[in-house]
Amino acid sequence: MRVVVDLNRCQGYAQCVYAAPRHFVLHGREALVYDTAPDDADRAAIERAAQACPVRAITACADDPADDSADRAAAAGEAR
Repeated sequence: MRVVVDLNRCQGYAQCVYAAPRHFVLHGREALVYDTAPDDADRAAIERAAQACPVRAITACADDPADDSADRAAAAGEAR
């Protein structure tokens, strides 16, 4: 699973922190720290956090091994 938070959109409401405290932490008033690659077992908590975000700053998607392979192949091609 892959999680991305649009930090430009995030307003620090911290609803994600309440929904999934093991994966989202607010440091200070505005600095959100989050787990970018939680286990699939935590999918329900991550989805609750994404739905709880009032500005829809959180995106969660399944890791697709085919996507990772394509990314690595593209990176290898660029490095040559």
